[in-house]
Amino acid sequence: QAQLVESGGGLVQPGGSLRLACVGSGFPMSDNHITWHRQFLEKERAFVAGISPAGGSTRYADFVKGRFTISRDNAKNTVWLQMNNLQPNDTAMYHCVAPTRGYWGRGTQVTVSS
Repeated sequence: QAQLVESGGGLVQPGGSLRLACVGSGFPMSDNHITWHRQFLEKERAFVAGISPAGGSTRYADFVKGRFTISRDNAKNTVWLQMNNLQPNDTAMYHCVAPTRGYWGRGTQVTVSS
């Protein structure tokens, strides 16, 4: 059974950092683009960042450029999202996605508050 499992969320003060991890299993994660999306309450899910299968190409939403970095280690079936200078409007549930397969993880909650 294919799955993506996120971890690393939590409560952080404005200006702080978190590193999210996404571990895939049950499918060849290393052959797939992986993206991070976020959703705040009932709002629409928003693309945050994406990385190519070999990790050589990345892209970011404008609202995270310069603050977030996506990376991967295919030997560990893991994709990370390093988030720096977090702000209150970054508060959301963050989901790891294998978009071409339609796989979504259940998400990890990030809350930025003083």
